[in-house]
Amino acid sequence: MKVNPIEMQKSLGGVNYPASKKDIVETAKKSGADPEIKKALDALPEKEYDSPAAVSREVSKES
Repeated sequence: MKVNPIEMQKSLGGVNYPASKKDIVETAKKSGADPEIKKALDALPEKEYDSPAAVSREVSKES
């Protein structure tokens, strides 16, 4: 799954790190993230993420 990293980071604006997968997914949905981004974030493992870069790394592993 190819997700635009810039668009993904825009959809994660306002996340307070460290953040759980649940917090990340909820923030993306509230910000109106596109379906591809929501799908990628839904596929994240359940754990705490310490930065936007950590989320991006995990999403790129999934693709």
